[in-house]
Amino acid sequence: MLTAFARAFRTPDLRKKLLFTLFMIVVFRIGSILPTPNVNVKVLKDTADAAKDQNQLYGLVDLFSGGALLKLSVFALGIMPYITASIILQLLTVVIPRLEALKKEGQAGTTKITQYTRYLTIGLAILQATGIVAMASTGQLFQGVSGGGDVLYDTGVFPIITMVVCMVAGTSVIMWLGELVTDRGVGNGMSILIFTQVVAVFPAQFWSIYQTKNGFVFAIVVLVGLAIMAGVVFVEQAQRRIPVQYAKRMVGRRMYGGTSTYIPLKVNQAGIIPVIFASSLLYLPVLATQLWPNTKWLQKIQPYLQPSNAWHMAVFFVFIIFFTYFYVAITFNPTEVADNMKKYGGFIPGIRPGRPTAEYLDYVLTRITTPGALYLGLVALIPMVAFSLLKASQDFPFGGTSILIVVGVGLDTVKQIESQLQQRNYEGFLR
Repeated sequence: MLTAFARAFRTPDLRKKLLFTLFMIVVFRIGSILPTPNVNVKVLKDTADAAKDQNQLYGLVDLFSGGALLKLSVFALGIMPYITASIILQLLTVVIPRLEALKKEGQAGTTKITQYTRYLTIGLAILQATGIVAMASTGQLFQGVSGGGDVLYDTGVFPIITMVVCMVAGTSVIMWLGELVTDRGVGNGMSILIFTQVVAVFPAQFWSIYQTKNGFVFAIVVLVGLAIMAGVVFVEQAQRRIPVQYAKRMVGRRMYGGTSTYIPLKVNQAGIIPVIFASSLLYLPVLATQLWPNTKWLQKIQPYLQPSNAWHMAVFFVFIIFFTYFYVAITFNPTEVADNMKKYGGFIPGIRPGRPTAEYLDYVLTRITTPGALYLGLVALIPMVAFSLLKASQDFPFGGTSILIVVGVGLDTVKQIESQLQQRNYEGFLR
């Protein structure tokens, strides 16, 4: 990987793309630490630190926002509204025929769906920003922490509206930065910004472990983290290759087909989407307890909502498995793949084209999704288990969505750099 980056910096056009990507990351980080107007920065810092020490949920939220949400910065919402909008549009594509038709129209349809995603992102950003600022103004954002209601200088209507507008504008700028990185930089812009959010809190977490624990615990955490990362890389690269043979056919005077290829079915076909689904669903009752703290039945279930609770872990694990199968089922259609293969004269050796091929693909996909779902569930539980053992989930950076994002985006970026290097490397072409 380091060799690929070194070769990329020696290539002039790739060096420009890498430097442009790094510049966009710097701009993104500046916006993540720039507070919105009407925020008492000193009180906010002390309150946020106390909240993270008191409730591990704030540590997880701060991890995924790159430390921006609990600072009430301009980029406090981060990339989450865009991710949520993209997931919603992807699910609606299966349900709404109009969106499905747009998806099949090629580049023009994809551009239209992207435009819809932007509109939905702005709508979600307005809702999330309004909720966050309203909770900060009433003290519910840092509930149970002294000073939680004093993080804003003024709780009037105009200052609140100004904060909401700044956060929504920050989300729009993030979308623009991501598209710039995709067009003029290296890799997928949105994925790199998510990667930046997650990695930004790693140094503080390592330093916290080193200060609060002894050097031996710090070394153990690093070794265990490297082992987890190696395992995640192994599973993320694992795939089942279904061989496909295309028969020869005459079109005019030319012969087509006769080639062999394969269908790569990844073990983790769903990526990190099931973990996001499960986390969002389990966060709803936590949000309800903060909005209506005096409700009796919410007070009864509140102890079970802590990430260190065994029942919470079990429900989280089951939700991840369910959403893994659900997401794979709606994103990979074996019948459509089998029909396309039959249309172009392709077949799986030993399997008849058409319905038998679809049934075979569905059988294989179901079999390999099982270890993928179990793998996602176990990796997602790592921060919760770390909290139970170390009493500080935010001090364990290797686990959950963070390690999945870091490894997934890292592998994808390196692959794109290597592919661009191969396009510019003609050594041995005539040998």
